Amino acid sequence: MAEPLKLKAKSASPGIASGPAFLAEEPQAPSAAERPDAAAPGTIGGFGALEKAIDISIGELEHLAEGADAESRDIIDFQIEVLRDPTIAEATGARMQGDENVVFAWVATLDAYIGELEAADEEQMRARAVDILDIKNRVLGALAGTPIADFPPGSVFVGKDMEPSRFLAHDWSKGGGIALFAGSTAGHVALLARTKSVPMVVGTGRFSAADGDPVSVDGNAGAVILKAGGMLIPPLASAQAPTGEMQIASGELRTADGVPILLSININDPAEIDALDPATAGVGLMRSEFSVTSIADAANEERQLAIYRRVLEQAGDRPVTIRMLDIGGDKPLAGLEDLPALSPGPRGIRLLLARPEIARVQARALLRAAVFGRLSVMLPMVTFPDEIDRMRELFREEAEKLGRRALLHRMPPIGMMVEVPAAALMLDTFGSAAFFSFGTNDLAQYLAASTRDDIDADAGKAAPAVLRLIAQAVKLTVGKPVSICGDMAGNPSYLPGLLAAGLRHFSVAPAGRHAIRSAIIGLNADGTRAAGE
Repeated sequence: MAEPLKLKAKSASPGIASGPAFLAEEPQAPSAAERPDAAAPGTIGGFGALEKAIDISIGELEHLAEGADAESRDIIDFQIEVLRDPTIAEATGARMQGDENVVFAWVATLDAYIGELEAADEEQMRARAVDILDIKNRVLGALAGTPIADFPPGSVFVGKDMEPSRFLAHDWSKGGGIALFAGSTAGHVALLARTKSVPMVVGTGRFSAADGDPVSVDGNAGAVILKAGGMLIPPLASAQAPTGEMQIASGELRTADGVPILLSININDPAEIDALDPATAGVGLMRSEFSVTSIADAANEERQLAIYRRVLEQAGDRPVTIRMLDIGGDKPLAGLEDLPALSPGPRGIRLLLARPEIARVQARALLRAAVFGRLSVMLPMVTFPDEIDRMRELFREEAEKLGRRALLHRMPPIGMMVEVPAAALMLDTFGSAAFFSFGTNDLAQYLAASTRDDIDADAGKAAPAVLRLIAQAVKLTVGKPVSICGDMAGNPSYLPGLLAAGLRHFSVAPAGRHAIRSAIIGLNADGTRAAGE
């Protein structure tokens, strides 16, 4: 039996504590009853909404300070003083005048401040960065109506760092401890931990643990003890191989004439993550917009990271392809609909490039999530090659920022959805795309010059044109991994034509997997029926 893993750390507060791990990056999404009405005016509004959120945050901090000791009160007073500093609100307002949404304007303003502190030479200054992060998150919670929840008493808090107000709001009388991947012995939380005799270590490096796993913190020796099988995650930052490459293992799926086929699933909702079937080849498409329902979600890097991490860990060693936000057009995002710059409605990668503040948050979450599994990133609604180049540059810039902040990350392969006819006809010019995946829903709609409602009724009429275009486009992929993840992939009646076009990787809705699997084993690779069928 494997021995428990002991990780060396730096002692920030003496003592020994054991308890179930609380992973600070796990999603703490509000329930439907708790979530504010996205359509209600003022929920995520303009400068008035920011002023209100700041006032709410100051009130929360003042309440937290009631009965606090002198050291705790000093920390809270510092945060209140920062919130009352007019220069921060003015800097946020200036960004909003540049047509930036209030949520992203606040995030960008505070992130710039945090970046300056993290780059400081003195440890004391670097340790103040988490205080500003605390302020940023508190105001974001007030803007969205979703305050940060407490964690269970007696838990061992595990995360990159810990906000001072989170420490102060927690009941430490039931025990518990703190283990931080980064952190500082000079930070406010370390000071508070020593004052309240809470065992704490910092600088462990990112390690693998599940929510609820037993964890021990040795603040005397400076160590963390994980259960057997625990591991330190190495700081890899290199690109992975594209996940679309054919990898057939035991339990392989083959056509009747022996050609290997990959069968993946599509994930449309975070609730489907836990039901990920181990018999599949992985996730061929995760639609990230279904986990981002408002502008507040789009600005929440940690929430997105937690969702991506969960699907990667659930998939294990199988590949996962996450599509960046396909919003805009007929897929509005709550909080963006009232912005004049979005009319008449760019969608997919055009909107992401037009609104880089949205793309940068998601890029950082994806870069950080990539260390937890075999991630590939897919770009939606790509029309021209330079769109991929510009997005790859954005990823590179965000990776550099994460590196300067000593946050673990890895550059994933970046491919594209093929759902615009102009792109399908010119796939050989998309040299920087790591892989291709056909999205037949939009491809059929644009080929037939139909609205989405019309094409639902006329899909069968458009199918021959779609199949012909796919067959031509596959020949232009020049050996790169190619798959199909649209609705046609899950319809057995189209399978002969798709196989004949050269497709060997199908990603379908979980409910359609068994029907497609049965159909594949009864067909030859050229789409003809096997003898005896």
